[in-house]
Amino acid sequence: MSARLLMIDDDARLSAMVGDYLGGAGYKVEVAGSLAEGRERLAAEAFDALLLDLMLPDGDGLDLCRELRSEPRTRKLPLLMLTARGEPMDRIVGLELGADDYLPKPFEPRELLARVKALLRRAAPDDAADEVLRFGRLEIDLGARVARLEGRPCDLTSHQFDLLVVLAQSPGRVLSRDQIMDSLKGHPLEAFDRSIDVHISRIRAVIEDDPKAPKRVLTVRGAGYVFAKKQDAEE
Repeated sequence: MSARLLMIDDDARLSAMVGDYLGGAGYKVEVAGSLAEGRERLAAEAFDALLLDLMLPDGDGLDLCRELRSEPRTRKLPLLMLTARGEPMDRIVGLELGADDYLPKPFEPRELLARVKALLRRAAPDDAADEVLRFGRLEIDLGARVARLEGRPCDLTSHQFDLLVVLAQSPGRVLSRDQIMDSLKGHPLEAFDRSIDVHISRIRAVIEDDPKAPKRVLTVRGAGYVFAKKQDAEE
């Protein structure tokens, strides 16, 4: 079955181009030209991914991003931000609110297709990945794609979960940002913006007892990040 994508963007010409291009690649693209219409479609139908413009005639796409991540039904919906503003802070805020990726306008259709494929691939279950990584009170279930702290699921986006897995699969080893990017196959992180740092901050917010004094994901100044082998006093 073809993946169903919802594109919320008021640029009718761009939306038509994206629909034709992604349609030719086997995806079904539906379009909403405003936040209000987008909210209605999301409430009434299920989509496999969302392409969300930040600047819309009736509001800011960041507001919708915040709403979607606060609702259990749409919390894990793969979300790609589209932005013409190009300001690093817009991208950072979007990632902090739970967007999985961003793509500045104007963009190449082939790059959009590659990023959509990566979003859907990360969201798809992997039957072979049935391993559970355990670190004291924290466990990372690769098959279910969920991290749990003391048995309670941690609220992580698909992107953040994959980043956590990269670190947890090399406990005690310092990984630079470049090494993390290489390990995140198909993930569009950029070494010279703060994307990785933003995601690390979000991960810490949900897996650390005190995010300001982390004991699981540690920063090695000037080198990168390391996932601690021993994290809890009882270990």
